[in-house]
Amino acid sequence: MTKAQLMKFVHDKKVKFVKLWFTDILGFAKSFTITIDELEGALDEGMGFDGSSIQGFARIDESDMIAMPDISTFAILPYRPKDSAVVARMFCDIYEPNGTPYKGDPRYVLKRNLKIAEDMGFDTFYVGPELEYFYFKSDKEPETLDLGGYFDITTLDEATDLRRDTILTLEEMGIKVEYSHHEVAPSQHEIDLRYSDALGMADNTITYRIVVKEVARKYGVYATFMPKPIFGENGSGMHVHQSLFKGKKNAFFDPKDRYFLSDVARWYIAGLLRHAKEITLITSQWVNSYKRLVPGYEAPVYISWAQRNRSTLVRVPLYKPGKEKATRAEYRSPDPACNPYLAFSCMLRAGLEGIRNKYPLPSPIEEDVYEMSQERRKELKIESLPGSLYEAIEAAENSKLIRDTLGDHVFEKLIENKKIEWDRFRTHVSRYEVETYLPIL
Repeated sequence: MTKAQLMKFVHDKKVKFVKLWFTDILGFAKSFTITIDELEGALDEGMGFDGSSIQGFARIDESDMIAMPDISTFAILPYRPKDSAVVARMFCDIYEPNGTPYKGDPRYVLKRNLKIAEDMGFDTFYVGPELEYFYFKSDKEPETLDLGGYFDITTLDEATDLRRDTILTLEEMGIKVEYSHHEVAPSQHEIDLRYSDALGMADNTITYRIVVKEVARKYGVYATFMPKPIFGENGSGMHVHQSLFKGKKNAFFDPKDRYFLSDVARWYIAGLLRHAKEITLITSQWVNSYKRLVPGYEAPVYISWAQRNRSTLVRVPLYKPGKEKATRAEYRSPDPACNPYLAFSCMLRAGLEGIRNKYPLPSPIEEDVYEMSQERRKELKIESLPGSLYEAIEAAENSKLIRDTLGDHVFEKLIENKKIEWDRFRTHVSRYEVETYLPIL
């Protein structure tokens, strides 16, 4: 859509307000709203705003930022009232006042890493995330709406209408949905987006999280992407399917290979495995993320790969004849509370590092890694992901790959933020400690 076409469209649709969206380094959506009268000027010159209060953005003495709307991301917000004033949104790229891209903008971080892939001969990095989440009666306690389980279609699944309306809203915004279902835990759900290029999918992931919450709010319930809200139940993950294309050809496919994987795919998967510990801080960035990444609740913690085995970190879905373009790697440890721009960047760069250095891919592990003895895992040289936010910080802080991927500004701000989060957590006296130790000590 050209600028002239967009201006005609917004007037024909009687759009009154446009929300300009971007994210901070933690992946929280931020926005400010302009009237339709300001839109043409915003498309030409961007809109200035104060970045000093945005997490990971500028210091107070260098706070002026420019938000430049990306015309390709324009969409009307269906969940906003339309009777009096139609509201639309556009994602923005953030710039310095002198016109250079702002290094603290997560969208810029992903764009920069996609350019690295392009320079290596890969035209498109496709991703397809599977985001899980919970519906609760409020944001005060994790009180579930149902006792349903995996794929339930009975009246136990009280959220069928919520999922339906969420899908209709997403599709009205141009976001394609493949399928939805009840997940394993009570009141846990999943809506899978159709795969897309990484930048578009990162934008769609932010939109998805907002739409899920907005539709839930209309029903008087609360939706959360908290990785592990209920003790003893499965947490919410975000399995990310990924592949690299050269033009229209899937660079991951090789019809002669036993697993139908090209050398590029093997090197890419080897890169994901070798750098898994380093990128975990980005794909699982909260203290609570590590309550999910424990054995026994379907979350992969052991660094290995396989085809049929869902206990491994990387799974290669079985090839179906005639579906060469669907050959992909599924990275299973991320959770839906990550920053998708940074998470996609780190997974991509880990894979590209494997391709650049031709990392050898270890043998697949088709045994249930959860059921293995420690001795057996040691024999197979299967390592584990970081067991806490602190361990993840240590792995990332010492990683040249993560610094190169994020850039100095985002890298340093993120590490600083996560160290503060860990310190607050480790000094907090929890309900568990009071109930366990106060009566006996």
